[in-house]
Amino acid sequence: MQIIENQPEDIQPQIKEQAPAAASLEAMSQRIEQIYVSVEKTRKYFMWTLIITVVTIVLPLIALIIIIPIVFRTYSSALGGL
Repeated sequence: MQIIENQPEDIQPQIKEQAPAAASLEAMSQRIEQIYVSVEKTRKYFMWTLIITVVTIVLPLIALIIIIPIVFRTYSSALGGL
């Protein structure tokens, strides 16, 4: 008789241990989702920073490489005609 009474007590702690584990797993799942959202925002910030850097620095440098020879050619032909 005592064995039957002890069985539910032995099983009960296992069920109690699983409930906090499930809650902990759910909490970790929520935190991972929050971290994922934060990482995606950071990735987008870096992408836009790269795009703005290219537009403000690299494209003007390429334009100068093309425009400076044209300006020198025009300036030297204007001076050569005098």
